[in-house]
Amino acid sequence: MNFHSPESIRALVHRVIAQDQPPIVQLGDPVLRNPAAPFDGQLDDSELAGLLAVMRKAMQDAPGVGLAAPQLGIPLRLAVIEDVIPQPVEVAELRERPLLPYFAVINPMYTPIGRETSSFFEGCLSFSGWQAVVARSRSVQLEYLTPEGKNVTRQFTGWPARIVQHETDHLNGAIYIDKANTRSLVSSAAYSERWAQPGIELAQRSLNF
Repeated sequence: MNFHSPESIRALVHRVIAQDQPPIVQLGDPVLRNPAAPFDGQLDDSELAGLLAVMRKAMQDAPGVGLAAPQLGIPLRLAVIEDVIPQPVEVAELRERPLLPYFAVINPMYTPIGRETSSFFEGCLSFSGWQAVVARSRSVQLEYLTPEGKNVTRQFTGWPARIVQHETDHLNGAIYIDKANTRSLVSSAAYSERWAQPGIELAQRSLNF
């Protein structure tokens, strides 16, 4: 794992905050493939707030439902999550995808609850243009710190559980494609044209996975 001093991290953060639209790092950059450093005060309150604000805007502009700090080149265990675009009823029900108001997580860690899994297509802002089916724990317990320093433990089920697993994995140097069924890998254009049903059954039959 690459070592980053607090000074170098602060310099990276200041550079990102100064940009109007910081680019989202794409697969191939080492920052996405190394565990991020635990946040332990490398940034002061205003710097942390500024970084989280930039991360939230980048997530919304993309658009996406989550963004981890390494996706902006910052090797810290921080992520922002927000899923507030209403979905068609059949999609929301099958995928268990309720609205998920914005929140930020610091040093998150998830633990599966039970053995039940669910499988759906996923995409990633750092692997732009592709989607693949990933089997994930249907329910997880997430432990994290809030930006105010409060310890929180929350349980998530369905799509929110998928989001928190995806973003926490980023902080461990993992990308969804590492866990995906690679036979299901499709371009985003093909997904929109052929496989955007609420479930994955048609894709399974047609793509033989």
